[in-house]
Amino acid sequence: MTNHNDQELSKHEVQRTELNKMPVPDKQREEFAKEMVEDAKEAFSQQPAQDNE
Repeated sequence: MTNHNDQELSKHEVQRTELNKMPVPDKQREEFAKEMVEDAKEAFSQQPAQDNE
């Protein structure tokens, strides 16, 4: 059963709508993320491994 409503947007129209576009990461965010990864590696490498069972 096909129910076509003239007010519905096509898939193409939805995807080109500004609010529905995927965000593009900017340089500042990428650098921040890399910095967080380095900090996490440092923090986890300094902690002794513990088994809590």
